[in-house]
Amino acid sequence: MKPFEFRSPIHTERLILRSLTLSDHDIDDLTAQQSNAELTQYMLYEPRDRDTVIEKVTEWTEREVLAESGDYLQLAIELADALPPLPDSDAIRRPVMIGTLYFKIESAEDSNAEIGWALHPRFQGKVFAKEAASALLDLAFHEIELHRVFANLDPRNDDSVRLCLALGMRHEAHHVEDMWFKGAWADTGIYAILDREWRARAAE
Repeated sequence: MKPFEFRSPIHTERLILRSLTLSDHDIDDLTAQQSNAELTQYMLYEPRDRDTVIEKVTEWTEREVLAESGDYLQLAIELADALPPLPDSDAIRRPVMIGTLYFKIESAEDSNAEIGWALHPRFQGKVFAKEAASALLDLAFHEIELHRVFANLDPRNDDSVRLCLALGMRHEAHHVEDMWFKGAWADTGIYAILDREWRARAAE
């Protein structure tokens, strides 16, 4: 793999993938997401309050270089266009952060990384997650020159399973009750794709 520093946003047709900030806008949007019990149902954390979100974003903003095992990025997924005005208002509302992307170098030596995502329920079902994850996989395989990217998820999370399959990821493993998760034993599923497989999909 090649070391990579996240310096500028990634633009897709409808989205901007960018670094998180400690601005009130980012903290408000992220708190709305991470305090949502539906969104956090399959996450490793319980719903977070605003103070906890500020602590996490402070930590994440220090992480913008991918060079060694354990390095990671936590990126905002933002709508590229401002939302239309509210009724009885001429003011254009600001762009909204609709979710986040997680990307971690699992093994620099083996060119292996993990990808994860979280999208606010209001914006699910619109193919935003696939658009965002595809852009990050392009970065992973073309610029960072990784060999394999995988997702580690709760098999009960049907939306994430469908997204993995839509991205062309292969179901590699199903571990039974291997994690103590929110008061009960839970399974984990592994989905993955290789660099040559991602390039082959792009060439189709």
